[in-house]
Amino acid sequence: MKRVIIDTDGGVDDALALLFALASPELQIEAVTTVSGNVPVDQATRNVLFLLDLVGPARRPVVARGAERPLGSRQVGATHVHGDDGLGNLGRLMDADGSPRYPARELLPNLADAAGLMVEMLNSYPGELTIISIGPLTNLALAMRADGGGLRKAAGIIVMGGAIRVPGNVTPGAEFNIFGDPVAAEEVFAATLPLTLVPLDVTEQVSLVRAEVEWLSRRIGGRIGTFLADATSDVMGYTEETRGLPELFLHDPLAVGVALDPTIVGVERLHVDVDTAGGIADGMTIADVRPIKAEHRQPANMEVALQVDAGRFRALFTDRLCRMSL
Repeated sequence: MKRVIIDTDGGVDDALALLFALASPELQIEAVTTVSGNVPVDQATRNVLFLLDLVGPARRPVVARGAERPLGSRQVGATHVHGDDGLGNLGRLMDADGSPRYPARELLPNLADAAGLMVEMLNSYPGELTIISIGPLTNLALAMRADGGGLRKAAGIIVMGGAIRVPGNVTPGAEFNIFGDPVAAEEVFAATLPLTLVPLDVTEQVSLVRAEVEWLSRRIGGRIGTFLADATSDVMGYTEETRGLPELFLHDPLAVGVALDPTIVGVERLHVDVDTAGGIADGMTIADVRPIKAEHRQPANMEVALQVDAGRFRALFTDRLCRMSL
């Protein structure tokens, strides 16, 4: 089993990534850490606790609360996509008897600090832990500031973020997770870490249309199947309005898929920087993909996924979620 820490900002595709990881016996989730991004960090933490209660894993991972704000000055959010709660506005749903289908969790327990927990675990299990980052990179940058060598003890760091040869999804040039804290991303990218970037180039090739989500929800059944249908409905409504097709992009689940099976993607070693100047390109990931010999480019600082076996990934994702019905 591969030991992992999942760092999440509490949106719908984050929830699907966590369900995917919990349904995969190859992964041992040691901790789930939260960060402000799609929703504020407290809501992201509530969402993680809700999902763990929903699934009831035999071995419950540690949950730690992370950064409230990015290292930069701009605070972003995506409630217009993911709902005010980050999970499709579940609070509006009622059962036939008039009771809330998803009762609110008002109080949070006293939780560890995310960056501190990362450092502690990486020092306790050097070379054994893989970090799957599916939100802004604030917690990773704070962990690096606290212990410069700690993150280098990771077996790997898989980052869902960036856009290399495709447009951004929050500005013409920037992808949401990097745009959410470009200062943190710049620090992490410059730190000589075992990074694999999973950008929009590949995540926008893996999606499910509404009919497929409805089939998957029925196939899983029970509380998890109902949650899948309820949580994804508004997101697909958003993509239908903005793109013309009710589609669910599996951005964050693909990062989990790369942890499960790195051969699902084809990677290139590249040098990637982040624009932090605050102008029109703020948060843009800039890769040295010049058509010259590799030795004449800037030295590579990460592996970047630029191809994906979309059919094989979709089959793996749906197979694992269907196991939750057993």
